[in-house]
Amino acid sequence: MSDTAPDIIFLDIVMPEMSGLELLKALKDISSEVIFITAHNQYMIDAFHFSALDYLLKPVEDNLLRDAVARARKKIQWKAGNKNVETFVYNLGQQNNSQKQKLCIPTQKGFQVVSLEDIIHITASGNYSNIYFLNNKSECTTKPINEYESLLQDVGFVRIHKSCIVNIMHVKEYRRGEGGVVRLTNGQEMEVSRRKKDLLITKIREHFKY
Repeated sequence: MSDTAPDIIFLDIVMPEMSGLELLKALKDISSEVIFITAHNQYMIDAFHFSALDYLLKPVEDNLLRDAVARARKKIQWKAGNKNVETFVYNLGQQNNSQKQKLCIPTQKGFQVVSLEDIIHITASGNYSNIYFLNNKSECTTKPINEYESLLQDVGFVRIHKSCIVNIMHVKEYRRGEGGVVRLTNGQEMEVSRRKKDLLITKIREHFKY
């Protein structure tokens, strides 16, 4: 895109001749922030959340439009637009393989795009969160753990404690106790709260033969 590219693009999903998704794929270098105008579709809404793109449901409400523009202005300062779009388009092709999806995480320097299958666990750090990866690296993200709990609960992650979310695919062992303890693939052991024990067992039964 040229130096005269718009800061924000408002894009409908269904359009004549070319859909909004086809237009995105045709644009090789997107520096603009994209706000989608869409009818409700839960999978697509999840894709927006994972990519950190914004969307507005029809009919568009004035206050939600103002909020979306305000968020876009803030993201423009981080210059993360093209990565958000790439993540969104990629995730739409992974509808039946949730752990293969990617997540756009906001950091103090901007954004990072990571694969869900590479995330081992997430811990709370005040209003921020620390995300731990397979390569023994971690990243501090500017979202609180409550937001990640809501975003990731349907793709193989479970909150086992007020300060910890684990990726079920990286649980190697569970030891019983009042709440218990899980051992993860990176060797870390995490306490399970008594209130979260049943939820953890349910998630394990959903993902593995038990």
